[in-house]
Amino acid sequence: MSERDSERLVHYAVAGGVATITLDSPGNRNALSRQLLEELHEALDQAEQPGVRVTVLTHTLPAFCAGADLKERGSGGSSAVASSSSLMVRAIERLGSGRTPTIAAVSGPARAGGVGVMAACDLVVVHPSVTFAFSEVRIGVAPAIISVPILARCGWSKLAAPFLTGEAFSAERAYDMGLITHVADDVAATVAALVAGVLASGPEAVAATRRILRSAERNMVDMQALSETLFNSAEAAEGMRAFAAKSRPAWSV
Repeated sequence: MSERDSERLVHYAVAGGVATITLDSPGNRNALSRQLLEELHEALDQAEQPGVRVTVLTHTLPAFCAGADLKERGSGGSSAVASSSSLMVRAIERLGSGRTPTIAAVSGPARAGGVGVMAACDLVVVHPSVTFAFSEVRIGVAPAIISVPILARCGWSKLAAPFLTGEAFSAERAYDMGLITHVADDVAATVAALVAGVLASGPEAVAATRRILRSAERNMVDMQALSETLFNSAEAAEGMRAFAAKSRPAWSV
């Protein structure tokens, strides 16, 4: 490992169509420092390259992400706050609207902005021991930026108490809220099964389905047009051929 690699806070690897992005700043519990956010964007740039079919966001322990780097935010002035906020906004947008599905693999606690980064992903797999908190109100701010992906996933009434009090809550409660999609004793195995499902599916079909899930407005006219376009595509022809032949389609990894 080079000296520069050892100083990095975010690592990127790709194999078999799977991009893995690892938050690796354990000394401050993977807090969202400017360096970490900039390197997260670099990793997301790499994950946009052809051949990547799914992106997994994971982390080193002891935490998934502690939220904003408060030491950095407190000492940098208003321009530093604005710069970090812009990086955070764009990271959340990219995790939710990039070219590939995103899966968060969470084995340690998440707080504040860290919950927002997690919630921006399409699928969120969490160990039962993990806890969460929207701790912003405890330091005199609000969960403003992260409310966008979180309220897209959850009804506001289930969020009211943790948002307003900053109280910690469990993985089970997060699942009940709709904040996460899976609670699993073996996070890696569950993520691997989800990845396998994505890789076995048509890339364009997965992308279209993701857009449907993320769309704020859906109507029958647009959905009919999309369905007809997909059924007439080369990918669908290959999928139906493979189904009839009981063979694997060309895109299956």
